[in-house]
Amino acid sequence: MSRKSVDVVIIGAGVSGCSIAYHLSKAGVQVCVLERAEIAAEASSAAAGLLAPGSVLTGPRAGAELFFASWSITAETLAEIEALSGLQVEYQRTGALHLIADENERLQLREYAQYWQSHGQEDVQWLVHEELRQHEPLLNARITEALYVPHAASIRPRLVTEAYAQAARKLGAQIYEHTEVTGFQRQANKVIGVQTAQGESITCSRVVIAAGAWSEQVGKWLDLSIPVAPARGQILSLKQPATPLKHTVFGNDLYLVPKQDATIYIGATVEHVGFDKSNTAGGIAWLLSKAIQLMPELEHAVLANIWTGLRPWSRDAYPILGNVPGWENVILATGHGAGGFELSAITGRTITELLVSGQTPALIQPFSIERFV
Repeated sequence: MSRKSVDVVIIGAGVSGCSIAYHLSKAGVQVCVLERAEIAAEASSAAAGLLAPGSVLTGPRAGAELFFASWSITAETLAEIEALSGLQVEYQRTGALHLIADENERLQLREYAQYWQSHGQEDVQWLVHEELRQHEPLLNARITEALYVPHAASIRPRLVTEAYAQAARKLGAQIYEHTEVTGFQRQANKVIGVQTAQGESITCSRVVIAAGAWSEQVGKWLDLSIPVAPARGQILSLKQPATPLKHTVFGNDLYLVPKQDATIYIGATVEHVGFDKSNTAGGIAWLLSKAIQLMPELEHAVLANIWTGLRPWSRDAYPILGNVPGWENVILATGHGAGGFELSAITGRTITELLVSGQTPALIQPFSIERFV
């Protein structure tokens, strides 16, 4: 790679970085993405690919609004990048069943249902007894009540990330894999260039840090503390049993997601163990035992695969989006935790709006790094 000059350098080619690259390129901005490994090398290939925001909608109002805003534009955005990239991302509306274990969970899900219904999703409904069994025959007979969210969907994570990247390239973005960033060229309170391990330097007007669980390390080059750490998520897949799982199911502290390749993804643990990507006997046993409690027939299912991802977990489990105080031209898009794919569409759109207009969209103002100061 020869010496270059671009408007925006994005560090990280996970789903957030590639979504931002796509939306910026669509807006006519000259973009360069630098990735130390491959596109979707880390969490963006390890995720389950859920598009079914759950308990976050019962948290802070700003978080609910951010997730809902992203959900409302996701299907349209996926159709755009599929058409432009030529890749199919395996989008499917599975619907989701949120199982009710106790009264506290019932109250939370009632708030969840009211939120969806207030935003025009009147088809959210309660299912009980035989009606629930008709929707999902695999469920344990002791489970008698669930909230049904028919618009919940899933995708293939790596394919979505690659589709964002290929669509961005079609619009003029430069994406360099196996190009590790090693530092910045600084001038007063601005970054004027990005240095790589190949000894090259890219001059730029602005920088977006979208380095996932590695964002804190990038921040150190700017004397910046970014409160994001890796959270190990162990996950596994089973081959579908004779009676297949039809819906995404949330319950017993995990989720089960049917996929187009006739497997079920089951996840995920949340373990703060640093950058250790090992699968452990305890983690896999926990996932299997919890899943079998919900669906006893899965005891006989064939194990297809096990893997681990390192999700970028912020201190309060919400993303960090927007300008960096003290730096004129540095923007953060990191810390999405387990919601990277659910938030990818709105992350790309709002960070692009910030970079093009110079104004932080109201939707992401609550997610500035300043909230941790």
